[in-house]
Parts: sequence; C-alpha cells; structure tokens
Amino acid sequence: MSNTSDNKPQAPGVDSSMDERLEFLSSERARVAAGGGEARLEKQHERGKQTARERIANFVDEGTFRETGMFMTHRTTDFGMDRADAPADGVVTGTGAVLGRAVHIASQDFTVMGGSAGETQSRKVAATMRAAGDNGTPFVFINDSGGARIQEGIDSLSGYGQVFYNNVWLSGLVPQISIIAGPCAGGAAYSPALTDFIIQTRKAQMFITGPGVIKSVTGENVTADQLGGADAHMAKAGNIDFVAEDDEQAILIAQKLLSFLPQNNTEEPPVVDPVFEAEPDPELREIVPVDGKKGYDVREIITRIADRGDFLESQAGFATNLVVGFGRITGHTVGFIANQPNVMSGVLDINSSDKGAKFIRFCNAFNIPLVTLVDVPGFMPGVAQEHGGIIRHGAKMLYAYSAASVPKVTVVMRKAYGGAYLAMCSKDLGADYVFAWPTAEIAVMGAEGAVNVVFRKDIAAAGDEAEQARVRDERIAEYKTRFSTPYVAASRGLVDDVIDPAETRLRVADALAVLSNKRIVRPAKKHGLGPQ
Repeated sequence: MSNTSDNKPQAPGVDSSMDERLEFLSSERARVAAGGGEARLEKQHERGKQTARERIANFVDEGTFRETGMFMTHRTTDFGMDRADAPADGVVTGTGAVLGRAVHIASQDFTVMGGSAGETQSRKVAATMRAAGDNGTPFVFINDSGGARIQEGIDSLSGYGQVFYNNVWLSGLVPQISIIAGPCAGGAAYSPALTDFIIQTRKAQMFITGPGVIKSVTGENVTADQLGGADAHMAKAGNIDFVAEDDEQAILIAQKLLSFLPQNNTEEPPVVDPVFEAEPDPELREIVPVDGKKGYDVREIITRIADRGDFLESQAGFATNLVVGFGRITGHTVGFIANQPNVMSGVLDINSSDKGAKFIRFCNAFNIPLVTLVDVPGFMPGVAQEHGGIIRHGAKMLYAYSAASVPKVTVVMRKAYGGAYLAMCSKDLGADYVFAWPTAEIAVMGAEGAVNVVFRKDIAAAGDEAEQARVRDERIAEYKTRFSTPYVAASRGLVDDVIDPAETRLRVADALAVLSNKRIVRPAKKHGLGPQ
C-alpha cells in the first residue's frame, strides 16, 4: 500500500490566513506529486521505467499539462483501506498539448498501490475520456497497473465498466492511443483492446490471466514475457500496433502517430510541410521485377511515394505479407495499404485481412485518404485457412473498402488475381482512381493455373511430355497476351490509366487533389453488419 492516512496532513481551519492556506495547498500538491514516496519512485526507476508524471512531462509540450482530479481519492474503509493514503488514487489525469495540439491524458501511477484500479481511479479516467469526446481531442491512456483493486470489490469492476463504455463512446469520435508501459492484467487489458492503437514497451506485459493461473488451470508453463510480452502480442496475437524499447521510445511513437491524425472525426488531418515534385522518379521503374515470381520490399515503393520518404508502419511485425501505415503526399496524411511480395508472395490470408480491414476502417473514420498498392496472387489456399475462416476474414477487407467513403486511389503494380484483386480496392469496390503499371497482370487467376483449366484437353492431346510442355508454354504465352495485361482491364474502364511507374507519386498526388472535396451519401441506417 501507499502512505497511511495518519501521515496525511490536516487542512487549515476556517480561521487560518490566506498564506497558511496557500502554504498547505503547495505542500499538498508536492505530497500528491510524490506518489507512493521517494523509495517507490526510485524502485520504478530501477525497473527501467519512468513514473506516471515523468511520462506525461515527456509526452506533452513543456509547461502545457494541467492536472484534473489531483486531490481525488478512494472512499473505501474495508480491509484496512481506511488507513490507506492513495495520492491521486493512483492515476494522473488532465490535459496538455502535443506538437501544439490539445490532448487528454491519463497515466497510471504504479508507485501508488501498484497503480491498481479502484472506483475513484476509473471515475477519473472515464471523466477524462468524456472530456476528450466533448472537446474533440485525442485520448491517450498510459497503462501501468497491477489490475483491479481487490479491496474495493464490485466497485472496482464497475469502474472498469465505465472505462470500457467510454472507450466505445469515443470510438470513431476521437483517436484513442494506449501505451502499455508496465503490467496490464485481467479486465484492464480490454480497455487498450478497445482503442485505436496500442504501443507496448519491452518492459511491459499484458494478459487476461497470468502465468500462475494458466499453470493451475491448464498445466502449461509460461513466463510473463512469453505470455504477454511485446513480441508475443506483435508477432503472434496481433494485439498491438507498435513495439517500443522503453518509455521514451513509446512516447516518441505516440507523438509521431498523433502528428498524422486529426483531432476528431469532424476535422481533416493536419497539413505538414507540403512537398511538391514536378519530376518523375525513374527509380520506381527498377524496384519491381518483371518476373512475377521474384520478390521485393514494397516499402521501398511507399517511401519513394511518400513525402521525404517518411512512413510510419503499423503492426510491422504481424501479418507481414501486408504493409499498412501512415505517410504524407504533398503534406496531406494518407493511409498506405500494400501487399508485401517478400513475404508469402504478398498473398492475403486470415491475419492480413484482419490487419488491413482494421486499418481501412480507422482511416475512413478519421477522414484519411487510402492509397492501395497491389501485387497480390490471391487468397491463401489451404485447409487451415479454410477451417480458420478465410471466407469470413477475407470478407472484412471487401466490407471495409466498400464502406469507406474517403478518397481511394489504387495502383496495380504487378499481379492482381481473382478475389484478392477485388479485395485490394478495385474499381468495383469504390476506388475513385485505379492506375496500373505496364507490368500489371489483372486476371481471374495466374496464367499457369488458368491454362491448366482452360486448355487441359488440348495439352493432354498433345502427345508425349515434351510436346505437352511445349503446348502448355504456348498457351501460357497466349493467355498472358490476351488476358494478363492491364490494357484489357483498361478497355473495360476498370483501370483509369496505364502509367509510367516513374510518375506514380505525381499521378497519385493529382488524383488526391481532385478528390479533396469528395462527398458521398450513404443510405440512412444505424450501422452495417459486417463480417466478424
């Protein structure tokens, strides 16, 4: 526990002077700001972690933080809590500015009762969230807590419920960012899961049930880091968006992320240092191999399209066959979605479909145009994918793109086959502009597979294996010429233009400029019922 109430100084009486009252106020502020005391602050530092107030001070612009609810504390008397002094009830809440723009912040204080969440702490957090929604500012929650405050029983759970409710109320209204900077266990883990982005440090763990409970229930042995560390949540569970080495890097990531985002759903993202190039970029002609079986890193293309090569990738370690993240084109924020041919040939599978759909929905909610770079051979085949629900998960991509009303520009660089061609924001899913490179192959399926179906009888009748191979090669070349070029799709109006790869940034920028005032009216309804 923290200090006892016996050590808490008494407020001045009614007959005290203004000087006495101000002196008491100053001392009370200092006492509350000290959290659980010097020894516990030092222990926090020994763990390689910043304190709750240090994190806020490093996050916001200097001198801008204004604390609210500083003197709020619990009202519990059971289990010795009548003698417990919990400064600020273990959470620091208030407002500040990040890069000159207002934010609402809550930062749990692990030095006070392990940052445990009781009724009052959750009330403070929920009130800060509500204020963020009322004032149209992002909400950032820095988590560092041992979990629910057991001594407060059902009141503690009720507090969690208030936070969850407000997470949902804020969803799509203002950006919500969670930083996991310490323990985040049990019900507490659901609040980050309800936010838009999660940044987790390597000092932190997040799980619903800890290693001890898992051991007793299932017999499995696992460490806290193996179970809920940053690497596990990024690469395996896909629960988080960014991994930070420490508190300092987590704060830098949050600051950069906010720089790309609007304050709320009624605003456009900020325009930052517009860059206008009038010259083509011939380097783009060399990155994508003409041979469709050769891989390349699509991030090289993204960084050549984005202003100054600045690209903030989200979920970089999860479903790496799809790349998503934020960049700018002529100073305006855009969301990039791109197949990654270096991983599984850029195929779409269950995890990448979930990853893409989540990102698309966020961009649409906050008025961020979508730029889609396509090189996809199809959806991932296999029993595990089918039984895992690839139909349901793949449909999330179709739903997200179809529902998105923001400007949508698609560039088909190489392969675009079958249903995956549609799922990567084809014209039929509402793309405003579709450009194709001369290397684009847009077809129902790859030439090799198509020939085995369409010309199966011709090949079988050709004679020996050598002759069959010759006929197959001829039919493959014929199929590619007739169906796998971008000009067939262009002749149907499914591609707006076939472009020189060197002009990609210029053409995308021009398209986005034309679409800057795009308006679309959707049918009146509560909400759609997309695949889950």
